[in-house]
Amino acid sequence: MYSRTLKSVLLVLGVAGFALLPMGCKKQPPITLSCNASAPAVFPGDPLSVTATAGSVSTKKNNNVIYSWSGDGVSGNGTSATVNTASLAPGSYTAKADVKEGKKGKEGLKPGQTAECSAGYTVKAFEPPTISCSASPSTLKPGDTATITSMGMSPQNRPLTYSYTATAGTVTGTGTTAEYSSAGAPTGAVGITCNVSDDKDHTVSANTQLTILAPPPPPPPAPKTQALCSISFANDPKRPLRVDNEAKACLDQVALDLKQQADAKAVVVGESDAKEKALTAKQEKYAAKHKHAKVEDSAAQRAVNAKDYLVTEQGIDASRISVAEGMTDGQTVENYLVPAGATFSSDVTGTMPVDETAVKPQMRKPLAERHPKKKAAM
Repeated sequence: MYSRTLKSVLLVLGVAGFALLPMGCKKQPPITLSCNASAPAVFPGDPLSVTATAGSVSTKKNNNVIYSWSGDGVSGNGTSATVNTASLAPGSYTAKADVKEGKKGKEGLKPGQTAECSAGYTVKAFEPPTISCSASPSTLKPGDTATITSMGMSPQNRPLTYSYTATAGTVTGTGTTAEYSSAGAPTGAVGITCNVSDDKDHTVSANTQLTILAPPPPPPPAPKTQALCSISFANDPKRPLRVDNEAKACLDQVALDLKQQADAKAVVVGESDAKEKALTAKQEKYAAKHKHAKVEDSAAQRAVNAKDYLVTEQGIDASRISVAEGMTDGQTVENYLVPAGATFSSDVTGTMPVDETAVKPQMRKPLAERHPKKKAAM
């Protein structure tokens, strides 16, 4: 009766057969694995790690879990691995992880005991450095120097090397500062180029400019004393100190030169011959012992007489005319024009100033008329 009743229940449920299972038994879900990179992008040489996290790991006794890694530069055998980014060229990469579980030596042999995952990352190319360039001072005189300063920066702090070039002149230095020398460079604009390179063969440049000024023109030559006309006093033996008409013609020209050059002065230099010099020396020797003895200095007297004509006849300011006597042998007067800025004593040597307080000008007197000879007796 019991079997019939159970059979009727089974027919009502439409179950053709059944299996008796132990109560409380569940099927183990398959193992899972997820991967993650420590950074999405790095530069070559930067540290990078990848980790793998397993899920649904069996808790059965003697269950063993094994990890393995693959990929360019990837090394590790546990839940994490490292990536040697220094060996990688710029680009996109994937680190792959596998996991197996099961009895030791039989890991992954049953379904659901294996899983894999991957983590992607990018190796970026190094960015080139940047540089600025300046010159101080930016304006030079020929032969002067300037300081060239460059400021380089690497985004990835790579070691930097500096170099410099110039379109003219020379630049010395390999650091952030260098010295520019304008020696040998022509005047005008000079281009300076500052270069910086890193250890990844990136090179960039920046330019600056300085100007070499043209040298100032040489100063004009210093004014010099000019020799003017000469006067001979040998034409009139009876009046060898008198300013005659020939002398006046010369002195008139001297006066004209002084009037045309208002800032110029004149020097009148008298000369005497050997006979006159000997007489003057004799008179000076005598005057040394005789207080009121007179001394006639022909050279000085000629100079003073010539000056007197310029002052009284031509109206030249006496302060613009100096008188002197020279050492030349002759009965002459030499006239000189001294422009502003010239120095007579430097330009003409061998003269000595005349003491005008001791030598006074002589009046121009005509020759005394001769008395006619008495007529012979008839």
